[in-house]
Amino acid sequence: MNTNISLRQINKLAIPAIIAGISEPILSLTDAAIVGHMSVHATESLAAVGVVTAFLSMLIWVLGQSRSAISSIVSQYVGANKINEVKDLPIQAIAIILLISTVVCVITYPFSRSIFSLYNASGLLLDYSVSYYKIRVIGLPFTLYVFAVFGVFRGLQNTYYPMIIAITGATVNILLDFILVYGIKDWFLPLNLQGAAIASVLSQLLMAVLATYFLLKKTEIPLRYSMPFNKEIPKFLNMIGHLIIRTLALNTALYLATRFATGYGNEYIAAYTISINLWFFAAFAVDGYASAGNILSGKLFGAKEFKLLFELSNRLIRYALIVGLIMGSIGVLLYNPIGGAFTNDPLVLKVFYEVFWIVLLMQPICALAFVFDGVFKGLGKMKDLRNVLILSTVFVFIPVLFITDYYGWKLYGVFSAFTLWMIARGIPLVIKFRKQFLPHVQNH
Repeated sequence: MNTNISLRQINKLAIPAIIAGISEPILSLTDAAIVGHMSVHATESLAAVGVVTAFLSMLIWVLGQSRSAISSIVSQYVGANKINEVKDLPIQAIAIILLISTVVCVITYPFSRSIFSLYNASGLLLDYSVSYYKIRVIGLPFTLYVFAVFGVFRGLQNTYYPMIIAITGATVNILLDFILVYGIKDWFLPLNLQGAAIASVLSQLLMAVLATYFLLKKTEIPLRYSMPFNKEIPKFLNMIGHLIIRTLALNTALYLATRFATGYGNEYIAAYTISINLWFFAAFAVDGYASAGNILSGKLFGAKEFKLLFELSNRLIRYALIVGLIMGSIGVLLYNPIGGAFTNDPLVLKVFYEVFWIVLLMQPICALAFVFDGVFKGLGKMKDLRNVLILSTVFVFIPVLFITDYYGWKLYGVFSAFTLWMIARGIPLVIKFRKQFLPHVQNH
């Protein structure tokens, strides 16, 4: 098998994946930016977007792991030239995920007030969080469906069509946000925060329709459900299980961070909302190289090309670090304008500018962790990812968060905990990978 791992080939996969990957954070960033400039209760609405985004991100990351599992299995079969053996796997996997997501929607909808109370939300902030969530959650099955289809395309070594879908969805969301949040004079009144939620759901629906179209027209993967289950379904469920446990640990960190930030006051949760969404945006951008790692490592592993696999990891590290440094540098150059794009509240801006530099400093660190996350997903080694995430959360993130809170560091403490957490996630994966595959390289 001839697999090209040149910079050109990696970027051919990574750049479309970067654009596709930022679609979800763009939805939240757009909501935050437009809501933050409303004339009525802008700070409370911005804070509500942050609280709900934290919970929705948890659900998406937990249930959206189907993308990585599908991509890993499909890419390994592509590498082994046996793709016909798993053509019925994607629709079966998608059906399982959609069933689970529907159950989650039905369960969380009536208990949304209790859920967001756990995030320290109260009063007007709690009311806004509930009303925003009850609309946004309708789009959850659409998002998870799109994620699963993206996993199929990644497994087939194609990130172009996910990019087209993501660009279209993000563009429509921005247009709808302006129209529905602010209204149109003499046509209809502003819908404010609810308008932002409706815009996001409509965009997610459009992306689901486009994902279906491209999957049917551009691949040979059928969307007709059939039985019995593919022989790889148990492997898929096992991967999902490890990834869900891993993601629960990840979201424990995000939940605690959001809860602490909310407890510091509305200005702090609003500033946290801006900061965390910018981090998510940058993280998903760097994650494009993790996607390339996921796609190519699965294919190389399936073909038993261990020397090329090792070389791929080294190249991905270099490229991702460069992207991380570029993202951080852009943030430095646009330090002041970035904050003003989200809010005019001087207290919120003051808190935001005090911690934003930590978010920028994190970018190269995140690059290392994300790249090896992608490589290990491509290899199907979800257990290793699970263990590293649990250990880094329990022994690094949580202790640092509580210690810094005790000393009154507030958002300084929150983002310091995130930084050390990312270091503790990335370095063990690098060591594990080199320990496992370096002997294969030395023996050839």
